[in-house]
Formats: sequence, C-alpha cells, structure tokens
Amino acid sequence: MLLLISPDGVEEALDCAKAAEHLDIVDVKKPDEGSLGANFPWVIREIREAVPADTPVSATVGDVPYKPGTVAQAALGAAVSGATYIKVGLYGCTTPEQGTEVMRAVVRAVKEHRTNALVVASGYADAHRVGCVNPLALPDIAARAGADAAMLDTAIKDGSRLFDHVPPDACAEFVRRAHARGLLAALAGSVRQADLGPLTRIGTDIVGVRGAVCAGGDRNTGRIQPHLIAAFRAEMDRQAREHAAAADVTAVS
Repeated sequence: MLLLISPDGVEEALDCAKAAEHLDIVDVKKPDEGSLGANFPWVIREIREAVPADTPVSATVGDVPYKPGTVAQAALGAAVSGATYIKVGLYGCTTPEQGTEVMRAVVRAVKEHRTNALVVASGYADAHRVGCVNPLALPDIAARAGADAAMLDTAIKDGSRLFDHVPPDACAEFVRRAHARGLLAALAGSVRQADLGPLTRIGTDIVGVRGAVCAGGDRNTGRIQPHLIAAFRAEMDRQAREHAAAADVTAVS
C-alpha cells in the first residue's frame, strides 16, 4: 500500500520532504477550495522542485463540474506543471455517463502530453450528500475512460470519515471492482491509523491522508508534521506484516 500525503503548499511540502523515506506520493491540493481543491500551477511546480526527484507528485484538478472541456484543460495544466498523478473529483457528475465523458477528455488531454502520467477518477464516499455519482460506479467509469486508478474521498469535511459512508465491506467491493478492471484502488477521507487494518486487508493500493499527519489531527489549521508521517508509515508497515503473516498461516493450514 502506497502512502499519499497532501500538503497545502510549499512549506508543508518541505516538511514532507523531511519525511520522504516514509511516504510514496506528495499530493498537491488546496483544502480551502474543497475536498479535492485545485492549487495554482506555480505551486505544483514549486512543490515538484521541493521534494526529492524520485518522489512522485500528484495534483488535484478540483471538485469539478460536468464540463469536459474545462476539466480537460485544467488536467493538462496540472500535467504540464509537473504532476505525475492527475486526480479529478467528479463532483458535478450525476450519472456514470457524465463521469465517463469528463474522464475521457481528461485522459486524452493528459496522455497526449505525457503517456506515463497516471489519471485518477475520484468520487466521493458521501456522494448521497452532494448528489454526485454513486461511489461504486467509479471503477467502471475509470476503466471505460482509459484512466489508471479509481479513488474515493469524502466531499464534505465535517469530521465524518470514509467508513462512516462506505463501510469496509463496501470499500472491499470498490477495490475488487477496480482490480478486476486493471486499475489501482485509492481510498481517502479522514483516514486514521486505526483504519489501516481493514484498508490493508481489502487490498487498497494507495491510502491518502492529511489530517492524520497534521498537528492536532486538524487538516485545516494543523501543519503537517514529519514525525507523524513516520508514525503513520510505521503503523502501515506493522499492519502489512501482520496481514502477510496471517496469509501465510492460512496458506499452510
């Protein structure tokens, strides 16, 4: 399981760089513009320069409307600015068809610029609260559009969490559907260390966090702390070892 950390700017990205050995992806977003709020192109470039060259940078394009042309241009901007992973929050798409149309435009725009960039179709565990596409439809949307990954986050950051809206068994189904289509499965949404056990067991490929590695656990007012990133990774590694050991026991028996 890869660890994705979301700084809100260059200063926090430098904090991430201090803990680069403990994380896998630095994700650029602007929390005050939404769950998957897009940051400025120059911030993406500055963060790309601030973190080690071998650490991939992800960038959110925003909680986007159903406007394929607009979103495709924004996604291309993120890729041009140095992002390897391009994440699109399908906030304004109410049907799988709309989501697929937006993501196809994004995939074409990004892949024509850089074929090795990874496009992520992101939905929301609490879709029922904002009226967007069903979260379990995301793997099919991503696959039909030619994207590389499907992701779930939470749209409304009010303290509710991923498992409050999509329980572990439903998240497991999301992961299964993504893997069946050859996609990476990413999960986020106020994820805590206590969630790492079920996230590991269901085969999550990427876990995204912010609040869990911020001072006071506050994604908005707390700053990312390198020692909290290290502690989160240590728990990830512990869960991975336990899961592997349990799998070995099962195989022997």
